[in-house]
Amino acid sequence: LTMSIFAGKDSKTFRPKKNIPEGTHQYELMQHAAATLGSGNLREAVKLPEGEDVNEWVAVNTVDFFNQIIMLYTTVQQYCTPESCPVMSAGPRYEYHWADGQNVKKPLKCSAPKYMNYLMSWIQDQLDDESIFPSKVGVAFPKNFMTVAKTIFKRLFRVYGHIYHQHFQTVIKLSEEAHLNTSFKHFILFVQEFNLIDKRELQPLAELIEKITTK
Repeated sequence: LTMSIFAGKDSKTFRPKKNIPEGTHQYELMQHAAATLGSGNLREAVKLPEGEDVNEWVAVNTVDFFNQIIMLYTTVQQYCTPESCPVMSAGPRYEYHWADGQNVKKPLKCSAPKYMNYLMSWIQDQLDDESIFPSKVGVAFPKNFMTVAKTIFKRLFRVYGHIYHQHFQTVIKLSEEAHLNTSFKHFILFVQEFNLIDKRELQPLAELIEKITTK
């Protein structure tokens, strides 16, 4: 039985989800990722460990970034309302409409909190789908796995874009900017290492990306 990422139907509280079972190879990979992250060298931490399957490595990190982003968004969630953020955007030039090709086929213009709900629920569904994210040993990843992973990463980037453009002053007030910056740097280095997001999609934070990746 899976726990909803929302605490209650209307409260819209996001919960980090998809625990990787202890004792599995994916759990060992997650431990490896945590240990290399602890060394402080993010560029090294994102690299595929020797002899490992790239799909499995991307899958484990997808879960990790999903959980990180939920926690980051939760810090600003009470300030992200239909009134303050009537559209999902990353600055004045970039606006995002929701569509998942299944439940919502025609792109839907909606408030940022509503978009976040659609997005987190959709990602959760992908992570819970054993045919896309197999957790059992010996079960192969599907041929379209990287395509699904790229869509997840593209959409997760929009959450960082929204937080940086619309809520950064709140992040500073809450003394969370170091946490946000480290998380985003880790995310971007991982994305670049495995070519997961088209450069055009990264435009809303292009200057920041340039700054943090040339250090």
